[in-house]
Formats: sequence, C-alpha cells, structure tokens
Amino acid sequence: MKVFLTGGSGYIGRATIAELVRVGHQVEALARSDRAAAAVEAAGAIAIRGGLTDLDVLGAAATRAEAVVHLAQATSGEEDLAAAMAMAGGGTYVHTGGTWVYGDTGGVRDETAPWRPPAVVAWRRPVEEAVLARAPRPVIVQPGLLYGGENRLIDAFFVQPGKKNGAIPYIGEGDNHWALVHVDDLARLYVAALAAEPGSVYVGVGGVNPTAKQVAEACAHASGLDGKTVSITLEQARTEMGPIADAFALDQEFSPAKAQRELGWAPRYRDPLRVLAEGR
Repeated sequence: MKVFLTGGSGYIGRATIAELVRVGHQVEALARSDRAAAAVEAAGAIAIRGGLTDLDVLGAAATRAEAVVHLAQATSGEEDLAAAMAMAGGGTYVHTGGTWVYGDTGGVRDETAPWRPPAVVAWRRPVEEAVLARAPRPVIVQPGLLYGGENRLIDAFFVQPGKKNGAIPYIGEGDNHWALVHVDDLARLYVAALAAEPGSVYVGVGGVNPTAKQVAEACAHASGLDGKTVSITLEQARTEMGPIADAFALDQEFSPAKAQRELGWAPRYRDPLRVLAEGR
C-alpha cells in the first residue's frame, strides 16, 4: 500500500515509518527542512518537501496515496483541521488525537469515556468531530503518554529538570495514574489502523497504568540519581511547565481491549517501569 505520512521526522513518525516499511508499505513523508528530509529518508520513506500549511502539497500527496497517517503537531486546531481536510478525501485517513482529552477517568476506561479535557488539549474535540463527520474513511488513534527511546515529553518536563536539580519531580502525591504506551507498540497500532472500519476510534495505550511517582522513581534510577524523587505542587508545576502541567496531573487508566479485539493489535511492552528504569 502507498501511504502518505506527516510528522515523519519526529519521535512517533520515525518509528511508524520503520514499521510501515517493515510490513511492506511504500511511504512518502512530509518534510519541512533538509534535516527532516534526511530523517524520514533514513527511516525508509521518500521525502515530500513542505509543511502543514502547504495544503496543495498535502492534497497532492494524499491523492497519490492509498492511505494517510497524520502525526504532525499543528500549531492550532484550525491548522490541524485544514491539514486534515486537505488529506482526507480519498482512502483511509488516520488522525492523531490523545487520551488527555478524557480528563480524570476514575478507574480503567475505554473509548466510551466522557470527554473532560484540560485547557491545553480542549481544541482537539471540534477537530476530531469534524474529521469523523466530514472525512470519507476516518480513523482516529488517541495515544497515551509515550515512553521508549527518547521519552519525548517525560524527558523534557521531568527527566532533564530532575537531572539538573538532583531529583526527578512528580506532581502532588504522585498517586495519579499515567496511561503509558511504548513508541514501538504505538507504531504498530498506526499500521493496524489502516485496516480499521471507517469511523473507528482507538485509544493507543499499553494497558499498564503506573502512578506518576512510580514513573519518576524509575526515571530517577535510569538517570543515575539513585531513585531520588521530589514532590512539587500543581501550582509550581504550572509555573515551571506551563499549561501542560494540568495534563500531567490527570489520573488516567485505559484499556487497549478495543484495538485488540477489532484490529488484532496487542501491546508487546508490558513492563514500562522496567523499560524506564533501564533507560531504554
């Protein structure tokens, strides 16, 4: 299958390109710069020069493809929706959301959970609703908090500040759960989603939901800090991290059962704390 992908030079994108190529798909990937082009080509894709606001480029690439996977992070809901509509006119269109839109889950939930998004991701709802209503063959994947390899958000907001200060932070008591997913498992889910029924929505989670404090302790071991962690208040986290602090403070537990049942996808990484503690 010919697949067009945005966000291919990023953390999720490189893993997804590699998985698409591994199972035999041909991939073209959007690349905004020489560096991005080199990254997607190294992962196995053909680079298509342009950015998310180049709607003609997006439309032409989507027309050549049999499916589209949209991974790139837009600067606004308006930009994300415009890009989505430019790419969603033909074959299967896989759009990226996120589990944070559900807010606190109050136990283990699935895709039927009510939306209670913190402000930082509230813009996603109208975009996802429009995609489901207007795209001919839409599928939405809502990843949990990623780990594995670069651990992009965890590293930027917790590990690096923790290394600087001598202890990995967590917010409040740290007893809120994080719905984690390994980047390689998520890449496999995106590939599986190409065969999903139109209108399907899947949470992309590993099914193991450790607490934020447990994650901090694991990261502290990997960072050579002998497991040292420190509690910070939500107000302090907001000052240091910005609005994303409210997302990190959510208590979320999710099950991957729907994707397992409908797509035959099963997470392979079932011990995230060990992976994090080993720095892998």
